[in-house]
Amino acid sequence: MGTTPRKPGRLPLWQLALLGAVRAVQGLIVYPLQRMWRSPEPIDAYGLNHLTSVAGDALLAISLADSIFFHVPVAESRLRVALFLGLTVLPLALAGPLIVPILDRAGPRRSVTFAAAAGRSLLALFLAPQLDSNLLGLTMAYASKEEGLMRANARLGRIAVAGAIGAAPVGFVALKAFGGAGPIYAAALVYGTSALCTIRLPHPGRLAEPPHVRGNVATRGRIPQLAMPAMGAIGIRAAGGFLLFLMAFALRDAQVAPWIFALVAGAGITGTFLADIVAPTLRTQTREEAVVIACVCSAGIGALVAAAGITGTFLADIVAPTLRTQTREEAVVIACVCSAGIGALVAAELFRAPLLAIYALTAGAASEFARLAFASLMQRYAPEGALGRVFVRYEVLFQGAWVIGAFVPVLLPISFREGMVGLTVFYGTLAGTYVLRARARRREVRPGTDGAEDPHHDPGAEPPPVAPA
Repeated sequence: MGTTPRKPGRLPLWQLALLGAVRAVQGLIVYPLQRMWRSPEPIDAYGLNHLTSVAGDALLAISLADSIFFHVPVAESRLRVALFLGLTVLPLALAGPLIVPILDRAGPRRSVTFAAAAGRSLLALFLAPQLDSNLLGLTMAYASKEEGLMRANARLGRIAVAGAIGAAPVGFVALKAFGGAGPIYAAALVYGTSALCTIRLPHPGRLAEPPHVRGNVATRGRIPQLAMPAMGAIGIRAAGGFLLFLMAFALRDAQVAPWIFALVAGAGITGTFLADIVAPTLRTQTREEAVVIACVCSAGIGALVAAAGITGTFLADIVAPTLRTQTREEAVVIACVCSAGIGALVAAELFRAPLLAIYALTAGAASEFARLAFASLMQRYAPEGALGRVFVRYEVLFQGAWVIGAFVPVLLPISFREGMVGLTVFYGTLAGTYVLRARARRREVRPGTDGAEDPHHDPGAEPPPVAPA
């Protein structure tokens, strides 16, 4: 007499949920880290260093936000934030000229990365007990020639989001368990890990300085062809710092719950991973007219649909490399300025969490598009032997512009509406100045004129293929 085979029992719901969570962690965190660790590409090795560095920054930001923003009166928080902003930009402004020779020589770059991470770890250990009382440009060294600075920066932008996502829960748990010093001790540990990751970095090849470098690049890294794009990128950076602290203090004055901040950031991070899946399937050839239309439309849609600033930044990290093939980066800069201005005008009329989240999407995308486009322009016009000099010059300008923009809402008690109207005027003035200067330059530089250089010509690039009829 045969026995009836037993049917396998179904797993309880909690076990299925746990299994799904484990699979999700493996797919989103474990397997990508394993691929980066085993990859022979130098940019992947540098990506691990960047991942841990950003995770440490996120932990430090959680502690600082708790100590200088949320748990102190508004007037005192403004003073503390202003002091923090000053201390943020001052080291870069002072150290910038000193690190130029190091970045222009390939040999010491890995040592510089190690020293930066180790120094941050020691500084975090020093700051933790004192809490109650009070990215170097090395991407160029590890980006492959085929990938370029724009795609490499976009990849590192996605890695940065992953590092922030992974560090946020750890930081909040440490904050609840050990107070404000907890995330700082965790940041010290992560920064130490970042320093150890630099040991795996290969020594980049030495960059030979071509004979014409001195004629094209000034001693302090100024390149005439980058003057106009830098103007737009600097303006967007300044507006980004202004917008961030304007929204932060507006929400603080409105006495919204802290979870509103987390909700906006969480919605944005969710969108970033969705974009990471969809964006690689996009076309790699886009006309500049399509870029302008897409940026302007994104501002209008941004006033109606819910997302967040991290979504915009990460979406730009993924989409911008696909625009590099047949898109003039100057058009991207001006389109970003115009789209951000339109979004600011709409956001000035309504002060609602969904609208703030959407405008953050638009402004974040505009800022990141401009950053990636400018990185591509730097690679186009700056000789290899002067990349460090050029990078430091413009990075100091960008960081300074961001801090100056942030100082305005921190030091001046302006309302959200007043700030957004002022931001709209700023965007309009910036876009108008850019257009007028671009037209004047085109009138001065005529095709076929002796000695005139086409500002969009890449002397080292091959001629574009002819499309079939």
